[in-house]
Amino acid sequence: MSQTGEALELRIYVACLAAYNNGILNGAWIDVGDDADAVWAGVNAMLKASPIPLAEEFAIHDHEDFGGVEIGEYAGVARVVEIAAFLRQRGALGALVLKHFNGDIEETGEALDDNYRGAFRHLADYVQELTEETVTIPESLRNYIDYEAIARDAEINGDFFTIEAAGGEVHFFWGR
Repeated sequence: MSQTGEALELRIYVACLAAYNNGILNGAWIDVGDDADAVWAGVNAMLKASPIPLAEEFAIHDHEDFGGVEIGEYAGVARVVEIAAFLRQRGALGALVLKHFNGDIEETGEALDDNYRGAFRHLADYVQELTEETVTIPESLRNYIDYEAIARDAEINGDFFTIEAAGGEVHFFWGR
């Protein structure tokens, strides 16, 4: 169960390359838990059942429930298990941020733990909230502040980055 409460059923489809190269489809869906040895056992069972004797090479041809995080055809089993564990812990937002950081789990974890500011409809809403919490604005000037322009400049300057989620929700982070 992820932090956000969604139950993830992460799995990969592995195919025997010896069979595939001979025009035969032979593969299996394997659940990806926290144990790389269990995934390897599934891979080895699929290879053992191959119609091509002594098959030993495989590729990942599909994956499910990884939240849009790409699992490469030749990703290592340990890496797939690491990503799966991260997604179970961090959920859908973790997947979105992991994609933003091109699969860098350490950088993604730091962004989520240290730089996450929350979800807003627009960056200007966050900039307004931040400004009003940290600066005393005279009532006579409140209507003259262009939070859209401030937000645009902050994003261009790299002060913030945003991750858009389903339903138009936008998550805000300090930094790149």
